[in-house]
Amino acid sequence: MAVTARSTRRWRGSRIRRREAVAGLLFVLPWIAGLLAFTVYPVLASLYFSFTDYNIVQPPNWTGFSNYTAIFTSDTDFTNAVQNSAFYALISVPVGLLLSLALALVLNLRARGIGLYRTLFYLPALMPPVASTIVFLMLLDPSHGIVNTFLTTVGLPAPGWFSDPSWAKPALILLSLWGSGTATLIFLAGLQEIPQTLIEAAMIDGAGRWQRFWRVILPLLSPVVLFNLVMGVIYSFQVFTQAYIVGHDTGDPVGSTLMYMTLIYRDAFKYFQMGYASALAMLLFVTIVTITLIIFQVSRSWVFYEGEQRNV
Repeated sequence: MAVTARSTRRWRGSRIRRREAVAGLLFVLPWIAGLLAFTVYPVLASLYFSFTDYNIVQPPNWTGFSNYTAIFTSDTDFTNAVQNSAFYALISVPVGLLLSLALALVLNLRARGIGLYRTLFYLPALMPPVASTIVFLMLLDPSHGIVNTFLTTVGLPAPGWFSDPSWAKPALILLSLWGSGTATLIFLAGLQEIPQTLIEAAMIDGAGRWQRFWRVILPLLSPVVLFNLVMGVIYSFQVFTQAYIVGHDTGDPVGSTLMYMTLIYRDAFKYFQMGYASALAMLLFVTIVTITLIIFQVSRSWVFYEGEQRNV
């Protein structure tokens, strides 16, 4: 009888677990279907098309590595787009991180009306990229823009901004800082999760503001820095809307704003070279994955998690 009772309980337990598993799968089924339809399938399709000559109208024709060979041997715009995107990423990501962290430190202070200031600093991140780019085009207009008018008034040289090849990419980087509110909000959340007892203990030990920031706050905030760094790198290589509005598909002036995503868009939807554009997209995918893996590998030496013990 005892054996039968145990077998019955085991059977009922396994039945309940199966029901829970089925219910869980049904709940996540929409997400799985979306992942397969809108992420996995496009990636696999792009991988296949990258080895073909495909123009949408005609069926894809397998050509092997010819698209990749053409990219590295005969496409001068590819080199220009890579250089522009690399310059944009190398400057915009660290500058954006520093600005976001500085704003978060200020917004973390206890002051009257601080909630209003937090809202005001985050609002620009909600503005559509098209609208913000048009606003910056008017502000940085070489002849009638407010910025150049102010610079001329105080006796400083007025750059050509988006009409000058030397200033076009710095202007795009300046435009990217307009959306720093999202990273600032994430930094602010990380700062508020830092135990105040650790900061107070450092103050009792005689640590100054800089020492508290460098020795206590920044190490505990390093996981948030890592997250914003990875997201910033991914976004910087995928910037499209701002660059397209400023320089169209030619990257005016003189190709200085031709970003990698603009090159993919032009080859795919202007010249209908879907196979070639897919090869460019796969190279971008591999590049972003590689850089992300390198960042995670290097982060082991500077990212610290609360409660983690390390040998010093």
